[in-house]
Formats: sequence, C-alpha cells, structure tokens
Amino acid sequence: MELMEQEGYNYKFDPSACEACGGHCCTGESGYIWAKYDEIEKMATFVNLSVEDFATMYLRKVKHRYSLIEKQLAPDNFACIFFDESKKRCAIYPVRPSQCRTFPFWEQFKNDEDEVRKECPGIV
Repeated sequence: MELMEQEGYNYKFDPSACEACGGHCCTGESGYIWAKYDEIEKMATFVNLSVEDFATMYLRKVKHRYSLIEKQLAPDNFACIFFDESKKRCAIYPVRPSQCRTFPFWEQFKNDEDEVRKECPGIV
C-alpha cells in the first residue's frame, strides 16, 4: 500500500480505499467541479466531442469560469455528470480536472482534518 502525502498536510491518503468507497468525493451536496480550458479540451477529446459540443452538453458557465454539470441522484444528493453510478467511479478518470486529481489535498482541508475524514475513507 503506497500512501500519498503532501507537504503542509497532517494526513496521508491511501488511494486503495477508492475502490470500496463508492465515490463520496464525486457525490453529495451540489457544488462546482471547476475545469480549465486545457482540461476541457482533453475531456472533449476523450469523449470524442468538439470543445463546443462538450461545453454545450457538459459545462455550465459560472461568471468567468466553467464547471462540469451535475446529475441529481436524490433530493439532496448530486453527482458529477461523469460519475458512473453502476461502476461507482469516474467515467473520464484519465482526463479528470485538477480539482479531482488533487483531492483530498485541498487548501480547505489543511486546517480541517475532521471534515476531510468525513468525506474520504482513504485518510490515514
């Protein structure tokens, strides 16, 4: 088991926990899944769409930024549009946005380890 760690964080992350977790970091309250233009290009290519078609189908504009859209699973439970509910994992994993790649080492969790522990069973 190879634990991931990042400077400035008091916890480590065990990526092998993802298999059993079922995608807690991809589901839950409604929120934003930010994507930069170069990430949008990679995602569009991955799903065989032009950037324009990808944007129309999968993005929403929030001021000057773009977020992947969500799908509603239950009254208070949402998932990223690319969360595969049957496999319980990301359908575009190799090209997922950096927001997804950097989880659980987010600035907001640096001083709130309790919150990230609630969210992620891979925290050790």
